[in-house]
Amino acid sequence: MPDLPDQPDVLDSVDQLLAGVTDREVLEAPGKSGAVLERVRIDGEPYVVKYLDHDNDWSLRAAGVPGSATVELWRRGILHDLPDEIAQPIVAVAHDARRPALSALLMHDVGAWLVPAVDDPIPVEQNARFLDHLAALHAAFWETGRDIDVVSPEDRYLELSPRMAAAEAALGQDHLVPRLVAQGWPLLESVAPKAAAVVVPLVHEPGPLLAALATTPQTLVHGNWKLDNLGTDPAGRTILLDWETPGRGAGTADLAWYLAINCRRLPVSKEETIDLYRAALERRGVATDPWWDRQLDLALLGAMVQFGWEKALGGYDDELAWWEERVVRAAARLGGVG
Repeated sequence: MPDLPDQPDVLDSVDQLLAGVTDREVLEAPGKSGAVLERVRIDGEPYVVKYLDHDNDWSLRAAGVPGSATVELWRRGILHDLPDEIAQPIVAVAHDARRPALSALLMHDVGAWLVPAVDDPIPVEQNARFLDHLAALHAAFWETGRDIDVVSPEDRYLELSPRMAAAEAALGQDHLVPRLVAQGWPLLESVAPKAAAVVVPLVHEPGPLLAALATTPQTLVHGNWKLDNLGTDPAGRTILLDWETPGRGAGTADLAWYLAINCRRLPVSKEETIDLYRAALERRGVATDPWWDRQLDLALLGAMVQFGWEKALGGYDDELAWWEERVVRAAARLGGVG
């Protein structure tokens, strides 16, 4: 197992990263971004290589970070300084100098411990652990002075926007998610008009939401805390993959994303899930009373700026009704201090 240096280097050649690789096998993966995964062996040990190619990956283009956001986190030493509760499997990265659109991550093979890609709710204990460890990540970088500004808040909130879908269509790309985003956003006004009245203006111009969130405490956010990116290793740590849109932001934004994207697999209510995360922050010395309600309301609104298209595609059900109620309540938080 290679040791992580104090200041991780980024190799300038994917070939150098893959020196000594044998037994290469392309993997099927649940991701929908266009990234390619390969299982390999180095000195007999199993690893996974993730290839990040801006020419083929819409999520990299949306994030707008040369190389990738993960490579930039590695370059800054941030992945080396994650709290003990987080097990990140990357051991080396490369950003290819001859082909700047291409990067690659060399990772320990943790596939056996990832959350299975099924439809069943996850265990109650694992859900609580994921929330506890999310709070640990946020507490470790709470109001930090470090340079954690990788993906901008605007690009994070517009990753799944009509802007992204139009840009991908203009490139002639045919990835599934951008096509669904393009289909879903026009439906929201007819499916959930009260939510659309608040959300649709923000998905075109998120400035009021970003300004309001910026008045609340900030930390390092992961940007894609979904079950496909999580697992539990034998030591009970949370395996964390795919830093898609990391950067400075509101911790509850990661929580809101978790609620929105994993809604069908949560073993407890959204309200209990929220309470578990808040209690975990408090256990780590983060006082939440002064700012909690405001940031949470805004973050839940923000999740609909990211996922309104997806909720609209599902029609008006209890799930969308829950989010619409939160969006309407949060509207009063925009542009004020309430």
